[in-house]
Amino acid sequence: MKPGRGGLKPDAITALAADAYVYGSPLVRQLSAVQACLQEGCGTLAPAPFNDFAHAEGPATPGTHVPFAPADLVDALAQLDLSGGPVRLHVPDTGGAYYVLQFVDAWGNAFAYLGPRATGAGEGDWMIVPPGWAGTVPDGVSGVIDAPTSVVSVVGRLACDGPEDMPRVRSLQQELTLTHLGDRAHRTGLPATEPGVPGELRFFEELRVWMGDFPPAAADRAYQDRFQPLGLLEEGLSPYVSAGPVLVRALRRGLALGRLRVEEAARRPAVPAGPPGAWQMVPHLRDHNLDHFGVGTLGSPEWTISDREASYLVRAVAARRGRWLPHGYEALYAHASRDSGGRPLDGAHVYELRLAQPPPVRAFWSLTVYDSPGGHLVANAADRYAVGDRTPGLVRGADGSLTLRLSAERPQDPAGEANWVPVPAGGFRPILRLHLPGQALLDGSYVIPAIERLGERRS
Repeated sequence: MKPGRGGLKPDAITALAADAYVYGSPLVRQLSAVQACLQEGCGTLAPAPFNDFAHAEGPATPGTHVPFAPADLVDALAQLDLSGGPVRLHVPDTGGAYYVLQFVDAWGNAFAYLGPRATGAGEGDWMIVPPGWAGTVPDGVSGVIDAPTSVVSVVGRLACDGPEDMPRVRSLQQELTLTHLGDRAHRTGLPATEPGVPGELRFFEELRVWMGDFPPAAADRAYQDRFQPLGLLEEGLSPYVSAGPVLVRALRRGLALGRLRVEEAARRPAVPAGPPGAWQMVPHLRDHNLDHFGVGTLGSPEWTISDREASYLVRAVAARRGRWLPHGYEALYAHASRDSGGRPLDGAHVYELRLAQPPPVRAFWSLTVYDSPGGHLVANAADRYAVGDRTPGLVRGADGSLTLRLSAERPQDPAGEANWVPVPAGGFRPILRLHLPGQALLDGSYVIPAIERLGERRS
């Protein structure tokens, strides 16, 4: 069937194309990111071939031009291709230190985790196997991770306590290895799209090719079949090379409508705004995985979306908001942009964050401040970019409370200096990272206090 045929009028094609964007944009975003990692690198990470890790040289610094990059984690990233067979992953013993390896399929679903929460901090070997694999598991393997698609991203985050801790982290990087076990050569790149497709239809061509090579879960296929009139199920030659003007116009309009739908959903608060200065976090942004619950994932109703069609929009928003963020039960990222009076945070003022009780986490928490609107670290006199429960020398009150001082200038009093969180001179945004959050954070019974502004504007 030629795309646009089958009795559908242009308006119906436009509506269907908008649905296809919402459904398929996570696949296109994810695989476009994989392709970039193979060819150009990702952020500060150098390019690396399939089945090999790329490692960051250290945590983010003011010279790291990656928005909202963490200042106390070191990134490790690998793109796996399982088309030639399984891959063996060796994980070193971290001595109890926090790390996580998050496995993400071609559709952007996090389907497995390794780390202290899921599997402990000890040494182990894991087999990552392609869909439908029925081989023999070698001796000495800790477990098998069944990949839903033949291309998988492994997103690693290794806790780091600063430059002096990097020798330990580097030794872990060297021991974090991948070995191709298949009896066939794996791919060196993603399936190629057809040249000659107009740029305005490039999204549909990428979706057509990659949807065919990386099929979705069986439960999604009936919904996917709706897109036959768009040409998205066509095999072989691309139907978009010589598409007629009526179809091109309908697809172009549908693409714009689909993008608008995702952008509007991404702008809507995922949780109620709360009182002035309330911290915002989205613990359920990754609950769109409904089908593949591997090692370390939770498939309970609390962590899944009951309406499958609604999950497609959630998945598209998750892909739009932040690539490779973990489930809320692995980590929460809370952010604030205003003080307790509802005023924008600005380094022209001095602020305090008083924690009567520390955030309930089973790993660690830390506060990092970025400039606004850029989201970058800004150099400060103390060379200090993450303050949290692992920071030495923090001064607590007699009642055990912790008061952090947020200011552009170094405080003069000893307690203020010890608990200083440097901020930029202008607008800023703090992010509180909560690794392995406790139930009180997840259910909202622990409320992060609003940031209080002190005194008048500095002259």
